[in-house]
Amino acid sequence: MITHLSIKNYALIEDINVDFNKGLTILTGETGAGKSILLGALGLVLGNRADLKVMKNASEKCIIEAEFAVSEYDLDALFASEDLDYETHTILRREILPSGKSRAFINDTPVTLQQMQLLGERLIDVHSQNDTQALITESYQMEVLDALASNGDQLLSYSGKFNEYQKSLKELEEIQSQRDQANRDHDYHSFLLQELTESNVLDIDQDSLEETYETLNNSEEIRESLSKTIQLLNEESMGGLHAITEARNSVNAIQDYAKNYETLWQRLNSVVIELEDIVSDLDDAAERVESNPQLLIEVNQQLQELYRLQKKHTVATVEELRVLESQLAEKVQSTGDLESKIENLQFVIEGLEHDLTKLSEELNNNRQQAIPVLKNRLEGILADLGMPNAQFDIRLISMETFKQNGTTTVQMFFTANKGSEPGLLSKVASGGEKSRIMLAVKSVLNDYKKLPTLIFDEIDTGISGEIALKMADIMSSMSRKMQVLSITHLAQIAAKGDHHKKVYKTDESGVTTTRIKPLTGDERVLEIAQMIGGANVSDSAIAHAKQLLN
Repeated sequence: MITHLSIKNYALIEDINVDFNKGLTILTGETGAGKSILLGALGLVLGNRADLKVMKNASEKCIIEAEFAVSEYDLDALFASEDLDYETHTILRREILPSGKSRAFINDTPVTLQQMQLLGERLIDVHSQNDTQALITESYQMEVLDALASNGDQLLSYSGKFNEYQKSLKELEEIQSQRDQANRDHDYHSFLLQELTESNVLDIDQDSLEETYETLNNSEEIRESLSKTIQLLNEESMGGLHAITEARNSVNAIQDYAKNYETLWQRLNSVVIELEDIVSDLDDAAERVESNPQLLIEVNQQLQELYRLQKKHTVATVEELRVLESQLAEKVQSTGDLESKIENLQFVIEGLEHDLTKLSEELNNNRQQAIPVLKNRLEGILADLGMPNAQFDIRLISMETFKQNGTTTVQMFFTANKGSEPGLLSKVASGGEKSRIMLAVKSVLNDYKKLPTLIFDEIDTGISGEIALKMADIMSSMSRKMQVLSITHLAQIAAKGDHHKKVYKTDESGVTTTRIKPLTGDERVLEIAQMIGGANVSDSAIAHAKQLLN
C-alpha cells in the first residue's frame, strides 16, 4: 500500500506531502482543484511518460516520490529478477530536470521506465470511468476466472511445463533445420571427405617431399657441384685440405717453443679434421645422388595433388588438411546424430504434451466450476448498483494448441436489459456499465487474491444517491482487505471513508497553488454538507452530512 506521496514543482503544486493509511481514503475538492494533478504526479512514479509542461517552474527540478509498504505483495522474486534491492519499505522516485531529462529510481537505484512500470502495476491500480480497457481483454477475464477457480498452483505447474515445451519445440525446429541442411550438404561433404581420404597426402611430410623433389629435379647440378668441391679440397697441388695440412705440419715444428704456438697448431689440427670429415660427407652425398626420372614423376604428382587440395580448401599445411578431414567426417556423421537427437526431443515433447493436456484439463474443469460462481456474484453486485437485469454468459472456447495459460479462451457475453440476447461485453456495454462491472469484478477478486492499492477516479459520475450508497458500501467492504482511494463528488461515498482529504487551490502572491489537507470532525462535516447543498451550507445539509457520517 502507498504510505506517503511527495510532490515538488509539478503543475499547480509547489510542494505537497501527504500520508496515506489503510482502509478507504476519500479525496474530494472542487472541479479543477487539482485531484487529477495528484493522479498525474502519481502516474510519473508508476512509469508514465513526462514532458517539461508538467513543471510548475521550468527552471527548477520536478521531483515525485512515493513510499510503499510492500511486504504483503510477494515481490521478492520481481526485485531479484530486476537486480534490485528488496526493501519492505520501498521508495519510487521520479525526477524531471529543466533540460527535459527524466530519471527514475527504486530504493535509490537508477532504473528504466519499463522497470518502474513493472513494479508500479503491482502496487497501484487506477480505475476511472473512461478507462476500462482491461475489462474487455481476454487475458484479464481469464485472470479473474482463474482467481475464482483457485488455479494458482495448477497455472504455476502448467506455466513451467509450457515454457519447457516451447523451448523444446524451438530446439527441435533448430535441429530439424540443421538436419535438413546437413542432408543437403551430405553428398558434397562425403565427396570432399572421400577425395581427401583417397589422396594419400595426409600422412606425408611436406617439407621432406619437397626436398626430395628438388634433389631429384636438380641431380645433375648437385652431382657436378659436389664433385667440384671434392676436387678443390683434395687436389695435391692447390687443394684446400692439402694446404691446411701443410700449414699444420709447419707449425708443428715450433709448437713446443711457446704456449701460443701449441694453441695455433691445435686449431689448425681441428680444421684439418673438420675438412677431412667434410670431404668424407661430400663423397657420401655424391654417391647418393642419382637420376631417377620415374621417382621424380611420382614425387611431382604427389606434390601437385597436395598443392591442388591445399588451394581448393584454402589451407597451407598438411595438418590443416587433416583437421578439415576430421571436420568433414564429423559433418557426414552428424546427420545420423541429428536424427537421434530429433527422436529424443520428439519423445520429450510427447511427454510434455501429455502433461500439459492433463494440467489444462484440470484448469478447464476448475474454470467451468467457477463460471456460475462468478456469474452469480457479478449479477448480484450489479443488481445492487442499479442494474437489476444484468446478465452474463461466460463461455470457455477450446483450442487445438497450447497457449500460456491452457487450451481455452474465455468470452464474456453481457446484457443490461431484460429480454435482450447477451452480446460480447466489449461491444454492448456502455462506458458507465463497464465502470460498474469493473467495480463488481474488483470486489469479487478482492475475496480471492491480494490486489494492489485501488484508486477509483470519479467512477460515480452520473449515478443516483441510492446507487452511490451501494457503491460506497462495496468500496468500504473492499477496503477491509486492501487499500482503496476514491476521488468522488458524491457525499454518500465521501461519508464512507475511513480517512478524508481535501484538494483545494489558493492564490498566494498572485500565484495559484494546489494544496491538500486531511479533514476530521467539523471540517469533514462541512465538506460533506457542501457536497450535498453547495457553498451556502444549510442546517439541513449539516444534519444530512452528520447522518451520512454516522
